[in-house]
Amino acid sequence: MIELTRGQEMVLAREDGRPLGRLRMGLGWDKKPGAGFIGSGAADFDLDASAFQYAGPQLFDLAFFNHLETRDGSVVHLGDNISGRGEGDDEVITIDLEKVWPTVDTILFLVSSYQGQTLEWVHSAYCRLVEDDGTEDGTELARFTLTQGVPRTGFMMAKMFRDGDQWRLRAIGQGIPVTVPTDSLDVLQRFV
Repeated sequence: MIELTRGQEMVLAREDGRPLGRLRMGLGWDKKPGAGFIGSGAADFDLDASAFQYAGPQLFDLAFFNHLETRDGSVVHLGDNISGRGEGDDEVITIDLEKVWPTVDTILFLVSSYQGQTLEWVHSAYCRLVEDDGTEDGTELARFTLTQGVPRTGFMMAKMFRDGDQWRLRAIGQGIPVTVPTDSLDVLQRFV
């Protein structure tokens, strides 16, 4: 497993060079103790994982809490967690690289705060990439940890992109102002 830092890249292939097929992008988080406003009812933080497919500069499709699967079936959001409670990944997006349509050359992974709370109040947030080998655990390939509070409502985690006949992953790690994924399209364009 590689702990990615901003700007770091890795090839999405096995040690023998064979390309990876099925992956899971897991998002996990907890609320910082004492976070939230008194009387606001903000007992939990609702973070959302989203994946945006691009064909060149054009948005091709997306998967998020309100649209669970891309039309090519290659990217599937496994459901919304509105609290971050519990152990392990709170939200999961699966990616089947063999099913990604040939015109799609980029997939962006975004985390957004649905209720508009800044990420400064989130604790232990991470995004991890796991090879989906059919077991519950799989092999963790890379992890990007959100170690500093971000005074924004969104966080551009990573970019997966084609490089010839293989896929690469680049950690972006940049806060952006967004709450609902579909409202972020203008902001996301600069990461494509």
